[in-house]
Amino acid sequence: MPQMGLGTWKIDKSTCADVIVSAAKAGYRHFDCACDYGNEKEVGQGLRRIIEEGIATRDELWITSKLWNTYHAAEHVQPACEKTLSDLGLDYVDLYLIHFPIALKFVPFDDRYPPEWFYDPGAAQPGLVTESVSIRETWEAMEKLVDAGLAKNIGVCNFGVSLIRDLLTYARIRPSVLQVELHPLLTQEKLLRYCATEQMAVTAFSSFGAESYYALGMAQPTESLIKHDVVTKIAAASGKSPAQVLLRWAVQRGTIVIPKASSQGHLEQNAAIFDFELTSDQMAQLSALDIGRRFNDPGDFCEAAFNTFFPIYD
Repeated sequence: MPQMGLGTWKIDKSTCADVIVSAAKAGYRHFDCACDYGNEKEVGQGLRRIIEEGIATRDELWITSKLWNTYHAAEHVQPACEKTLSDLGLDYVDLYLIHFPIALKFVPFDDRYPPEWFYDPGAAQPGLVTESVSIRETWEAMEKLVDAGLAKNIGVCNFGVSLIRDLLTYARIRPSVLQVELHPLLTQEKLLRYCATEQMAVTAFSSFGAESYYALGMAQPTESLIKHDVVTKIAAASGKSPAQVLLRWAVQRGTIVIPKASSQGHLEQNAAIFDFELTSDQMAQLSALDIGRRFNDPGDFCEAAFNTFFPIYD
């Protein structure tokens, strides 16, 4: 699994295929996707061009996708994966993740795809409608994807230690990867240490912290890591950009990074993080910024955006 990948959340459909091809030309071989991002068909168009133009073979690519909350029941897991594969134009994904430890009521593909969070957006008071589906039921269906050759590896997103511990008591196929929010304001030291003991790789999303969340009303510009004094001073001393410093901090911690980018300049800049190292003092300065600030928290955004209080973290 390449340590540098391209996150496809919020890449506009109109430019998505071109961005995927540009990323491949810049050296990217790892693409992080999801049903919920609503652009897997366009990602698939880009992947097809990569292969047809001889930029990379399928075997050289690592494609991750994710099972959405409405498809947790055992009978819906494989059809959801097959829908993703159809959209991506692939026979298999390299990694398939449970997107959230949240089971919502099933929405048929023909009714709405991707289904997003509301069960009935047209209701007088729309909200989340949950289903009584255990993580065990979902995981056992995920394991069958590996058996069927539809996913090479399976894993989880947005899980904490307790949920992973429980999952490991019954998992026939252990989770290969945990994907979680990680940046200097949310270092999650204990979670990283635990995953290392269980030999689970960790993918960090939102490596730039607040940057992805301004437009969603989930962060304030005053929370910027890109403009934080500690980050900018280290960037100046290293001759690198603040974004490169944040990504370098993440990979030196042993995590995989999947920053989103659309322009050629940002694609190339984000990838250029393997020709320098941060000193132990610089790493410590960045880690000392930790205040437990989680931007992607269903306990906050589900109530604000979807009229439903739905915490999953303590």
